[in-house]
Amino acid sequence: MAKRGRNLGDDATPEDKKKITGESLRKALSIFRFVKPYRLQYGLGFIFLVLSTGTTLSFGLLIGQITSVIQGNSDFSLNQVTLFFVGVLVAQAIFSFFRIYFFSQVSERAMADVRRATYSKIITLPIPFFEQRRVGELTSRISADVSQLQDVLTLTLAELFRQVATLTIGTGIIFYVSWKLTLFMLATFPVIIVAAMVFGRFIRKLSKQAQDQLAAANVIVEETLQSINVVKAFTNEKLEINRYAAGLQKVVNTALKAAKFRGVFVSFVIFALFGGIIGVVWYGGTLVLGGEMPFADLLTFIVYTTFIGGSVAGMGDLYAQLQRTVGASERILEILAEPSEVDATQEEAPLFVPVRGDVSFRNVQFAYPSRPDVPVLKGISLDVASGRKIALVGQSGAGKSTIVQLLMRYYPVSNGQITVDNRDLVSFNISELRKNIAVVPQEVMLFGGTILENISYGKPNASEAEIREAARKANALDFIKSFPEGFQTVVGERGVKLSGGQRQRIAIARAILKDPAILILDEATSSLDAESERLVQEALDELMQNRTTIIIAHRLATIRKVDTIYVIREGQIAESGTHDELANLEDGIYANLVKLQFETIE
Repeated sequence: MAKRGRNLGDDATPEDKKKITGESLRKALSIFRFVKPYRLQYGLGFIFLVLSTGTTLSFGLLIGQITSVIQGNSDFSLNQVTLFFVGVLVAQAIFSFFRIYFFSQVSERAMADVRRATYSKIITLPIPFFEQRRVGELTSRISADVSQLQDVLTLTLAELFRQVATLTIGTGIIFYVSWKLTLFMLATFPVIIVAAMVFGRFIRKLSKQAQDQLAAANVIVEETLQSINVVKAFTNEKLEINRYAAGLQKVVNTALKAAKFRGVFVSFVIFALFGGIIGVVWYGGTLVLGGEMPFADLLTFIVYTTFIGGSVAGMGDLYAQLQRTVGASERILEILAEPSEVDATQEEAPLFVPVRGDVSFRNVQFAYPSRPDVPVLKGISLDVASGRKIALVGQSGAGKSTIVQLLMRYYPVSNGQITVDNRDLVSFNISELRKNIAVVPQEVMLFGGTILENISYGKPNASEAEIREAARKANALDFIKSFPEGFQTVVGERGVKLSGGQRQRIAIARAILKDPAILILDEATSSLDAESERLVQEALDELMQNRTTIIIAHRLATIRKVDTIYVIREGQIAESGTHDELANLEDGIYANLVKLQFETIE
């Protein structure tokens, strides 16, 4: 799990704060390769977008034409022009429907592909990646960032095209109607543009801060709900409520500050736009009175001026939306560019190549990538013959868990070599290697489905008979049958509806079903009551038969029968031997641990 102190906003800041450049825009546009399979629908949507924009832009000319008819300056009747106007409205409604329909098809399907690709990439990344990211951040990439892209596909691109078309075509029309009035109107634009640049910078900065603060507040919710038992055990409901409230207050304060700037900007734009329209009406009125232009042309000019003003006012929001989209797409692309450790895109899974289970560590040295200057293992050498059982003993932080993590290839070794069946670990396909290893952890994580689904996780294509037999060997069949739904019993989130001993036996059944050559037990009975421990230990004895077994031991009474015990101290093997050999070593580390534990029990 990533470190609690990391702020979610830290990862997003550079991408969101930087301006849209040609390079960043090209990178962002590469995310639209997911649209390529749906280019026909996208093309049809774009055609209907052009048609709907064209019909909208015709309204000004039609209003001018109606005015000419009323003044008696047209060859058409009022009914003819009105009927044509209604026909244009009907056409625009049809064009708008198909524009939305086709763009929605593209956006929904393409964004589902983006989410699928992002999730597929995340789940195939190595463990060090997850140490640098929080769960809330990664889920935000799949949900919030992809939603940003979806908004662009369905709304922003269409709106941007409409605004640009309105701006360019509308300006051309009004220039044709009256170049004098057009130049007079355009003189007010630089003031609005400069104001948009000044205000827009502050608004974007504050909006970004509000997004980051909201993301950080959401992380508090996620962490609290994931650790709800701890919260309740320490009666810290009020503390967490206050933490979340404080996070939300920061969001509110920043959002309100942004709203002030936005309010001032909008007020200024409205004042400038309507002031400009009043100026246009005044100057146009003088031209009409002077006989330099007809009244119908003035009305047409005013309508298009309103269209153009609306387009200019909307450009700021569109730019901010595009800027957020560039940031969102770059964050998704960063994840998609990460090197996977597993290729989940293969049509067929790698062939299962069974191993005997001979494990050897040769002078293995290791430091975690996040702490390269802190050595964890300092030259570990040990051998486990196929079918033999060893135990790793030592204080917390001595390096026991790191040894098995290296065997699982969660991390590459810094120096030294690990072999399985005299074959270097790095020569294995990582899926091929892990298919031969099963782990029964101290804290069992079950998925929120049924008992059947959780057991079959060890072998997804297993038959019900195989699953039932695995449950029987794991001493789990009796309690499963006691439930009204049997194997279809839903275990709840993280298995909360089952006791600790029941969860352990489900995990053991899962491992039995997997039938691994190498078994890793992380003290699977340390937190159980006596009866559950007896049942779980019997199931473990069944599971360990004829398998290479590595036990991370905290309770020494459970490892008396293993072949070799390795005592790890400060990343090195301090002692090794059988239980009897080590227990009889005078002033030995293991002997002192045994004495300490049994004195505590007494």
